[in-house]
Amino acid sequence: MSTTELLQREWTAFRRPGRLIALTAAALTVIAISLVSSLGNRSSCDPGPCPAVPTAGDGSTVSDRFWFLHRDLGPEGSITVRMTSMTGTITYPPPNHDQIVSGLVPWAKAGIIVKDGLRQGSQYAALMMTGSHGVRFQYDYRHDVAGSAGGMSEQSPRWLRLSRSADTITAAESTDGRRWRTVGTAKLAGLPNTVQVGLFATSPGDLTLRKVGLGGAVEEVRFTQAVGSFDNVTVEGGATGSWHSDPVGQMNRTDWEKYHLASGAVQHDGVITVSGTGDIGPRSEEGVPAIALTLLGLPVALIVVIVVAARHGARTARDMDSRQVIAARAAVVGAATFVTGLVAVGVAFPAGLVILEANGIPVQPVSAPTGARVIAGVAGVLALCAMLTYGFGVLLRRGWAAILAGTSLVAVPYAVTALPLLPDTVSEWLLRLTPAAGFAVTQTMVKYPQVTAHYAPSAGYFPLPWWAGLVLLCAYTAVVVRLALGPRVRKPPRTPTGDSAGAAQVSQSH
Repeated sequence: MSTTELLQREWTAFRRPGRLIALTAAALTVIAISLVSSLGNRSSCDPGPCPAVPTAGDGSTVSDRFWFLHRDLGPEGSITVRMTSMTGTITYPPPNHDQIVSGLVPWAKAGIIVKDGLRQGSQYAALMMTGSHGVRFQYDYRHDVAGSAGGMSEQSPRWLRLSRSADTITAAESTDGRRWRTVGTAKLAGLPNTVQVGLFATSPGDLTLRKVGLGGAVEEVRFTQAVGSFDNVTVEGGATGSWHSDPVGQMNRTDWEKYHLASGAVQHDGVITVSGTGDIGPRSEEGVPAIALTLLGLPVALIVVIVVAARHGARTARDMDSRQVIAARAAVVGAATFVTGLVAVGVAFPAGLVILEANGIPVQPVSAPTGARVIAGVAGVLALCAMLTYGFGVLLRRGWAAILAGTSLVAVPYAVTALPLLPDTVSEWLLRLTPAAGFAVTQTMVKYPQVTAHYAPSAGYFPLPWWAGLVLLCAYTAVVVRLALGPRVRKPPRTPTGDSAGAAQVSQSH
């Protein structure tokens, strides 16, 4: 029998009503839960409507909120300042919510910036002091270049300079204002002739982790503010107009800002103090990532797939089929599951993202290649999990044992790491060592060193790259299926039974 004929025969045998109904129910479950969860998530702000999420030139959502003391700058020019101090405040931890303490979060920022207007998401290049990372040159949200480490004081100040030549911005630092060291250079394509240049301050929320479950963690963000002190401010070449003090993004609207920590710029005795809150940089996904909300039904579908594949494998073991039949049945199980996953995720993922965006939930745009990777990747992972469990069914010869093995190695690690149940370290190792690592194909969250965020499995961040997780799952599947294809005992050919068998033996004896 040819391979094609064998596959056709096994597909005909596989497509029993019970199995097809189970796979169809798995696909519909993924789609239904995705639509319900997406429709149930709405953004609400009190008072008034929620502010729009800033969008950069490449379409990605970003953080862009700070206090800006600024003036016009032409196509050629520079700004030079001396910084003598940087301080900050952080809301006191629970239960004393009405207190604040002095301190800076690691990525609090104060310094000088060149920006294409006051619109959030517009191009920029900034040279700054940070809370714990020394001097940094950052531009267009994703780029971060380290300068000298350490802090500053009135006795040991930092001089900062940004120079513009058309689209090129050069950052330099000095300890005495005479000897300068270049930190970095950025090219901001399409920068207009007149931009805004000046002093800024911002500070992201202080991220703390509250223990829950068996050692898991949930994020709590506390309000913070940064304050920078500047003097010897000099703007040269192409500078026109007067100074203006404005927030970029909404500021001074929360109760904390109204009654405790109002941001702004103040000049006194030649010293300019700028205070602000927020951040300038990539936007990390907050809370449950959008992709997780669109695929909440995936664990249910996974369990259905495991049950179907395990029972099919156990039936194969009882039939004592040949290697060719085992391989053909594994391929049929994988192909049927792949189509099921492709339909389910192909509908649930894009539809869920559209609904979330319409409901005001900030959603990072997903490029066509990334969307295709998620849809095809999840379908492929489900297919590999089905083949893995089928192999267990053949090896263990018991459907319940194969279901237990597949659930323990894939479904349980995937489910428990998606929740803030276990310590982050334990969850990360589970997703490095078990076949559940394959679900890293769903990852769209990017880890940025300059962004304060909870990079953990429960927040949607996998410890392995998507391709590495997929390779690990493939390795598990290949090993188990290869073991299932080990030495087989062929079923004996049919022989006459009963009286006819006895008669045949008597006949041969004569």
